[in-house]
Amino acid sequence: MKKHILNITGGLLLLSFVHTAFAETTVYSIRVDGLACPYCAYGIEKKLNELQGVKFIDMNLDTGVVTVETYDVKLEEAQLKQLFQDSGFTYRSKQETLK
Repeated sequence: MKKHILNITGGLLLLSFVHTAFAETTVYSIRVDGLACPYCAYGIEKKLNELQGVKFIDMNLDTGVVTVETYDVKLEEAQLKQLFQDSGFTYRSKQETLK
């Protein structure tokens, strides 16, 4: 009996992994003013990581572009404006691409 339960549990875990591995992600390129130093970038990264579904974050200090990749989560403009304002930056625009 234990062997069958273990097999079912293992199968569910595998199915969950396969769904995540092939899940569609969205990549956001977010233009931000005031992004000048790594310490500033860390504050934004910390706030973005608090959002559910965030997979990857990259920041280009030279261009002021924050790249965020998410699973099954849509980042709304109002949400991003507030997040960056709370972090002390000015949100300018976002561009999203399905991956």
